[in-house]
Amino acid sequence: MRIIKSFNILNKEINFNENIGFVPTMGSLHKGHISLIKEAKRKTKIVLVSIFVNPSQFNEKKDFIKYPRSLKKDISILKKLGVNYLFIPDKQEVYKKGIKKKISIINKDKFMCAKHRPGHFQGVLAVINRFLQNIKAKYVFLGEKDFQQAYLIKKYLQSKFITKVIVCKTVRNKNHLPLSSRNTLLTNSDLIKSEKISKLIFNFKSLIKKNFRNVKLLNIYRAKILKLCEKIEYFEIRNTNNLSNKISKRNFRIFIAYSQNKIRLIDNV
Repeated sequence: MRIIKSFNILNKEINFNENIGFVPTMGSLHKGHISLIKEAKRKTKIVLVSIFVNPSQFNEKKDFIKYPRSLKKDISILKKLGVNYLFIPDKQEVYKKGIKKKISIINKDKFMCAKHRPGHFQGVLAVINRFLQNIKAKYVFLGEKDFQQAYLIKKYLQSKFITKVIVCKTVRNKNHLPLSSRNTLLTNSDLIKSEKISKLIFNFKSLIKKNFRNVKLLNIYRAKILKLCEKIEYFEIRNTNNLSNKISKRNFRIFIAYSQNKIRLIDNV
């Protein structure tokens, strides 16, 4: 595996006319990331993974500082997976003078995480835009757990680049909890509570599929979930295709963001 730290060397080393898959990450890799890499390996000839904890997408400095980092372990995982290239730029490389750290989004899109984490997605879009300007891969692989993120990347960036966005299924543990780098910051007690929350959401979705009128149980499930966490940021049901509030029995998805001992977690089913 070749480790590269600058865009210049990246473009000298890699022939982007090849069938290349790109997996952008912030490191602290888990089975969710591994599933993205395996999908990239199935679909492309060459796999490029990036590790960059992007400061411009953190709306709280403390959150950026405490975000889990495990580069040595990550490199070992990527080598075992047979990844071809690892790109680990620093902040100065990504945000050189004159490079935008934020890309604006319209007010209509400022809901859920975009509402509760001001500037977050603007920072995500800026870094993905910067990457795709230099990494002309055939595909970029993203996780469904960050559903709103993938939606906004498609909406604001996909038409600008040749790279096609592939969104892969969320990987969960045996108790339905989505895998996340932030899970490592939780106590065992917090993990158990979060697993119970995930089970409640799956149960709620099942009830809605059986009888769409059960969407009215939203506040009842909110109250149940609130007993298992510190606070709920949002708990909403939205259209799967465009994230509007116009939902139907065949087209809906449940979204939640909540805090567990000051650790912010998200999920959607």
